[in-house]
Amino acid sequence: MRALVTGGTRGIGLAVCRLLSERGEKVTALYSSDEAAAERARQLLPAVEFLRADVSNEEAVKKVFTRFSSLDHLVNNAGIPLYAQVQDTTLSAWERVMAVNAGGTFLCCKHAVKKMLGRGGTIVNISSVWGEEGGSCESAYSASKGAVIAFTKALARELAPAGITVNCVTPGVIDTAMNGHLSEEEKRALAEEIPLGRFGTPEEVARAVLFLLDNSYVTGQVLGVNGGF
Repeated sequence: MRALVTGGTRGIGLAVCRLLSERGEKVTALYSSDEAAAERARQLLPAVEFLRADVSNEEAVKKVFTRFSSLDHLVNNAGIPLYAQVQDTTLSAWERVMAVNAGGTFLCCKHAVKKMLGRGGTIVNISSVWGEEGGSCESAYSASKGAVIAFTKALARELAPAGITVNCVTPGVIDTAMNGHLSEEEKRALAEEIPLGRFGTPEEVARAVLFLLDNSYVTGQVLGVNGGF
C-alpha cells in the first residue's frame, strides 16, 4: 500500500506516518520548511520518505505526485495557525492561512484523485474543532478549517461512484507544538473545559485516521477526536 501524508514531520502527521509505516505501508511525508524537524523525523522513521514541498504551491504539489504511479491513501494534515483578532488580521495573513490549510488540501486531493481513479482509494482530511465551533481570536484559522469540512463532504459525494472515500477528522485540543504558545496556566484552564480533563495525544488522532483509512463503507463523515470538548 502507498500512502502520502502532508505535514508529516511532527505531531499528528508524524504519528500517522509511524502507524502506517509500522504496518508495512510505503509512506511519503511532506513538510514545508523545518529541516531540523525533518531530520529528527528521518532518524525516528527511517523507512518513511520525507520530502520538502509547499502544499499551497500547485507546481510543487504536481512534482510530488509525478513520483507515484498509484496511491492508496492520502492524509491532508499540513496546516498553519493564525492567532489574531479580526481587526488585526492582515489580508496577506488571511490569504496565507487559507492557501495552506484549505488550498493545500484541495491541491493534494486534486492530484491524488488522478492516481486513484479506476482503482479506488481513501482520503482523510485533518480539520479542527474550531472548524466546527469557531475559535475566538482564530477567525481566519477557523474559516480555513471550516472550508476543509465543507470540501470533504462535497468531495465525498463526487468521488463515491469511483470507489474513493473522503472523510475528515476534527481534533480538539491536542498536545502538539501548535499549542506551544499557551502558558502552563492557560493549558490547565483549557484542560478544565474538556470533559475528559486533559489534552489529547497525536497518537489518539492518528488511530482515528487509520480507522477511516481502513473502512471502505465510511465516507463524507466528520469524526471528532476531542475528549468531549
